[in-house]
Amino acid sequence: MTTETLTADGGRSFVVPAARLAVDELAPQINRAMNALDAASRQVSLEPSLLELVRARASQLNGCAYCVDMHNRDARKAGESERRLFALPVWRETPFFTARERAALDLTEAATRLTDGPVGDAVYQAAASEFTDVELAELIWTITVINAWNRLGATARPWALS
Repeated sequence: MTTETLTADGGRSFVVPAARLAVDELAPQINRAMNALDAASRQVSLEPSLLELVRARASQLNGCAYCVDMHNRDARKAGESERRLFALPVWRETPFFTARERAALDLTEAATRLTDGPVGDAVYQAAASEFTDVELAELIWTITVINAWNRLGATARPWALS
């Protein structure tokens, strides 16, 4: 059952969805393993702002509000502009992203939307042409890890937005 809590901020009220299940506390051994995987996925050679764009876009597609908020804030800390973050849902229709970023975002969307079918050869080849094999492997792991976090957040909603 979902309950809503109203909070006031400058005279405005916000609806705060209730947490559903504290999966990290209820299965701490798995949580520790997931955190270790996440930490490993951050020890990569790829640009921090690119990784945050990928994490934010996957989180948008997966409907994980906590992750969208966190990765947009992390992207700003990594030097990302608000304009590009605002345009992220429509990145294909803007001139704001490089060929390398476009290839990463396209791969992110394809790997996140696997219900549409496996990642196509054209999407994979476009990414392979922009990234070294090591970078591509790191990118695929990053996409995999954020999708796992998103599924936890969108299903169990274990973390509160602050």
